Amino acid sequence: MTEETKGISLIPKRVLEEVSRVVIGKEGEKEILMVALLSGGHILIEGPLGTAKTTLARTFAQAIGGEFKRVQLTPDMLPADITGFYLYTMEGGSRFVPGPVFANIVLADELNRTTPRTQSALIEAMQEGQVTIERETHPLPRPFMVIASQLPYGSEGTYPLTEVQTDRFMLRALSAYPSEVEEREVIERIDYLDRPDVEAVTTPDELLRLQGEVMGVHVSERVRDYIVSLVGRLRYHQDVLLGPSPRASIALYKGSRAAAYLEERDFVLPDDVKRLAEPALAHRMRLRPEAEMEDVTPEILINKAIEEVPVPKTI
Repeated sequence: MTEETKGISLIPKRVLEEVSRVVIGKEGEKEILMVALLSGGHILIEGPLGTAKTTLARTFAQAIGGEFKRVQLTPDMLPADITGFYLYTMEGGSRFVPGPVFANIVLADELNRTTPRTQSALIEAMQEGQVTIERETHPLPRPFMVIASQLPYGSEGTYPLTEVQTDRFMLRALSAYPSEVEEREVIERIDYLDRPDVEAVTTPDELLRLQGEVMGVHVSERVRDYIVSLVGRLRYHQDVLLGPSPRASIALYKGSRAAAYLEERDFVLPDDVKRLAEPALAHRMRLRPEAEMEDVTPEILINKAIEEVPVPKTI
């Protein structure tokens, strides 16, 4: 990397350090958030109640800077509550009232508590960086990132995310219960954690520069072939009903570039791909009912594919 690039690469470290002042533990989740941000992707955080999903997403967004909006999803919400609407006046005119999706970082809290109809309001925004309302297209700010949280599948009062929706999330992070050591630290510092002072350590313009630098990270033909082979092995596995889409391959490709960048490398290693395989692929897979009855999980199949697919010896 050039000296200028090394200076830019310090920004993610400062963001992660700022987040760590508030969020105790969860180093893997923090890294996945940063990978998604550097890749221009969106992330889904899944975990039980009280495992700091919202705190992690909010603190990360505040450390990034730019405009941040939070949406608490409920069953009675409508798509217009997210995208915005036109307000018509008695004089016959109208003006557009933008919804909370018009921000650099959007936290969609408990996404699976709202109906699929309202969930789908995010699809165009996540895929194309715009929303269309009454035939008028409105571009969203750049950079744009959706951080959505959801309760585990099957929790009371939840609606399963559709495959179309989950496929738009580049990565998924699992937020588990803290260790005993981490939970003791949370209790000890709770008065500060309840009202943290989070400093923005970067700007939207700097983030766009970062994303441009990540695009310059080299991915060899052998590593690209490795990504395709890994996804293909899962897509056509006998236990898989719905396999990873081509967006999964793209997520691994883009994410591995960001992972290499965070390690201050300008080239991707197969280990970068392996590290992101579960976050990029597991939420995109649906297994056959008979496989689920035998306690087969997407994570098991992914780890097995990593063991079986030949790793390129040279890059």
